[in-house]
Parts: sequence; C-alpha cells; structure tokens
Amino acid sequence: QVQLVESGGDLVQPGGSLRLSCAASASIFIINTIDWYRRAPGKERELVAKITRDGTTNYADSAKGRFTISRDNAKNTVYLQMNSLKPEDTAIYYCKTTTFGVDYWGQGTQVTVSS
Repeated sequence: QVQLVESGGDLVQPGGSLRLSCAASASIFIINTIDWYRRAPGKERELVAKITRDGTTNYADSAKGRFTISRDNAKNTVYLQMNSLKPEDTAIYYCKTTTFGVDYWGQGTQVTVSS
C-alpha cells in the first residue's frame, strides 16, 4: 500500500513562491507517475502537473512557466515549486499516484494566495 503526505501549503502574497512536497511511504521506484492536482473553491479538481518515473514532466497550461515538478527518489518525495503565484492558484493541492491499478491520494495541503 502507498501513502502520500503533502506539505508546504501556506498563505502567500500574489507574486510569491511556495514549494509543496509529497512524501511517499513506499519506494517510488515502483510508482510510474505522480500527479499534482488542485481543487479551488467551487471548481472541479484539475491536474496541475505530473512526473513519470524517468522524470518526464507535463503541465497544465495554467502552470506552464510558473510551476516546476521534480522528484527525489532517494527521499521518496516529489516537489512542486510554484512561482509567480496568483490569487487564482488558491486551492487545496493533492498528490496522487496509480500503482497496480489502484489510485492513491494524499490528504491535501491548502495554498492561499492573497494580499
């Protein structure tokens, strides 16, 4: 079984930066891809970024040029570096992975962008 724990969410001013972490309980060598999703108030959950086991990345248009996803396999951790944050980035951010056909989600971390 895989457990994912997000951290790093905070209140930040527009234009600021945050780094979110997603720590996995199991070796993520066995995990193909880890995704970052977010759910903003009153909106559908959306995929923000994903990173495969070999480090290939993919971003939503809203994240391109501002967010960077990376992974440290030695620490079983995936990061989401978020720069130039905007109020519309306010959301609960979740990491998710699918292994052996089962989806695993973390509990989420709150990001609030406000002056």
